[in-house]
Amino acid sequence: MTKAFNDTFLKAARGEKTSYTPVWYMRQAGRSQPEYRKLKEKYSLFEITHQPELCAYVTRLPVEQYDVDAAILYKDIMTPLPSLGVNVEIKAGIGPVIENPIRSYQDVERLGEIHPEDDIPYVLDTIRLLTNEQLSVPLIGFAGAPFTLASYMIEGGPSKNYHKTKAFMYGEPLAWQLLMEKLGTMTIEYVKAQIKAGAKAIQIFDSWVGALNVTDYQKYIKPTMHRIFSTLKEENVPLIMFGVGASHLINEWNDLPVDVIGLDWRMEVKEARTLGVTKTLQGNLDPSLLMAPWEQIEKRAKEILDQGLAQPSHIFNLGHGVFPDVNPDTLKRLTAFVHDYTKNEKSSI
Repeated sequence: MTKAFNDTFLKAARGEKTSYTPVWYMRQAGRSQPEYRKLKEKYSLFEITHQPELCAYVTRLPVEQYDVDAAILYKDIMTPLPSLGVNVEIKAGIGPVIENPIRSYQDVERLGEIHPEDDIPYVLDTIRLLTNEQLSVPLIGFAGAPFTLASYMIEGGPSKNYHKTKAFMYGEPLAWQLLMEKLGTMTIEYVKAQIKAGAKAIQIFDSWVGALNVTDYQKYIKPTMHRIFSTLKEENVPLIMFGVGASHLINEWNDLPVDVIGLDWRMEVKEARTLGVTKTLQGNLDPSLLMAPWEQIEKRAKEILDQGLAQPSHIFNLGHGVFPDVNPDTLKRLTAFVHDYTKNEKSSI
């Protein structure tokens, strides 16, 4: 018998009442799972994502193992960049490496456009497979935000300080504006295709935007983010904004037409509420705590959940992604604790 569709995550994302606090984990697909590690002995990330059956298996595995309330598509934020003419390779121990970094206005001009059905059919086929046949929870699609993508495209790979990116932003304002326009348009088209294929919610990862101060964010980034979210709002699915080390930007995100704001572990849920954030909040257990004794994990999770229960609405998650050393049994136990604890608390309210 087909399992009933669990829409608890979607209700919470829309600010509706739920019978318990839903939970999912960033980077829940892959990473620490032994089944995934075995696959990685044979296939690279790009090879897995190019095979819909295999990619769907990796995506749905944590739903089956942990009983989380949402799945997130297994792929990388770099996935759409080759369609623009960006040569990117995921190198073990390093991350995304780009052999043709952007250095000039002309480099930005040469960037192409994405045509999702032609350029990334494997991503869309994976989504259709999951949403039409395999999942009983919502599938979250995602994309990297323009600043984070631009930082890789300009730096040529990961960076600790984003000096080249900021220098380009400050020193080549016309080129930067064009880059934001092109990446903004790409993000919109890419996300729309995911939604059309069956994704029920979207998270935009601006992983490295915390490197900017508020003034620079307002000037160089926010207009593009507003265009992205305003356009995607018409698709009528919950939209989630998330960044790392970017708590100082929370009021800027609260201004955007998003439904959910993801918090990393640096800002407590109650602090965000005191700043006037009324949108659904998502987060925010420090992933490092997953290596601590269970008593510590439970104590911290309870504190976060209590803050989330104090005002609607809250989705439990980590403050960043699952990392390879985490024991999958810990995530399964944590999910059960979140469900059980909040069911009891909500029933007593």
